[in-house]
Amino acid sequence: MFSEVLEKINWDETTARIASKTEADVRRALAKEHLDVDDFMALISPAAAPFIEEMARLSMKYTQERFGKTISMYIPLYLSNACTNFCVYCGFNHNNDITRTTLNDSQIEAECKAIRKLGPFENLLIVTGEHPAIAGVDYIENALHIARPYFNNLSIEVMPLKSEDYYRLTKAGLNGVVCFQETYHKDRYKVYHPKGMKSIFEWRLNGYDRMGQAGVHKIGMGVLIGLEDWRTDVTMMAYHLRYLQKKYWKTRYSVNFPRMRPSESGFQPNVTMTDRELAQLTFAFRIFDHDVDISYSTRENPVFRANMMKLGVTSMSAGSKTEPGGYTSTPDALEQFHVSDERTPAEVAEEIRELGYEPVWKDWDKIFD
Repeated sequence: MFSEVLEKINWDETTARIASKTEADVRRALAKEHLDVDDFMALISPAAAPFIEEMARLSMKYTQERFGKTISMYIPLYLSNACTNFCVYCGFNHNNDITRTTLNDSQIEAECKAIRKLGPFENLLIVTGEHPAIAGVDYIENALHIARPYFNNLSIEVMPLKSEDYYRLTKAGLNGVVCFQETYHKDRYKVYHPKGMKSIFEWRLNGYDRMGQAGVHKIGMGVLIGLEDWRTDVTMMAYHLRYLQKKYWKTRYSVNFPRMRPSESGFQPNVTMTDRELAQLTFAFRIFDHDVDISYSTRENPVFRANMMKLGVTSMSAGSKTEPGGYTSTPDALEQFHVSDERTPAEVAEEIRELGYEPVWKDWDKIFD
């Protein structure tokens, strides 16, 4: 399991290694076609900041070689904001005095129909809070059956599950799983997740192994920018990605670097990341791995998303509602976080075309496996 690997990687030493990178290290990394994690550290280091234009050109080159001029479109469907966790930064925190909503069968189907009217989406991300009794495996499996007639590609972002449960859901139509480790800093992780199942660091961290063991087609990874030093966190994720690619080589992978947005929790980020730093990180990850899908959500503002479409990003959400029932009504349930890009899917798709790219609503089908 990756938890055993991570135990051998010292957080403070890694932070120091990144800070010690020089201009020569950056040039050496940019001259290589296949990078290791040490090269990745050079590209995200402060020493690489003057090279951002060169990194952008190289990132665009590798992205177009692998993905062409396309942006894959997806949309999230929030089914429940019930949660047993106490994440200090999240609007779904169990202690927050908010209206808790869990959609029933007819409401789930109504949301699916409403999303279909927004655009020709085929990639649906089903999201729930982490509450096994209310939104457990049976509930998720049932939701997949309801959504399958409307969408060809179904992914979930839910509580970490057992390997046999992931396998069971693949038989119900599941294509992908998205899970955010939030932070790889083990000691600080417990500060942000003081109680609930999510407080068990190893259970969440090794969930990616369980996805791989179950044969999940695509695994999405991410850290939450705003908790700990972002450079060290994404380096740990780079180690993790390489581990997974070697062990579960039939699986596809995606990465996401969501910056903290306002939520009901009122939590203020410990670390801020500028647009320029997020661009540098995106370019570095593309140069590090030519095949990984890099995703931006509606957390990011429209202008920044437009600028990054041509430079390394390969998938985007549009028209997102982050509260249960958000597509069919103005619900009482609180959204998980505030979105920044509030444009319609049609408006986002039109901008993609104006930039010379093609929005892709469906890019995979089980029949091609």
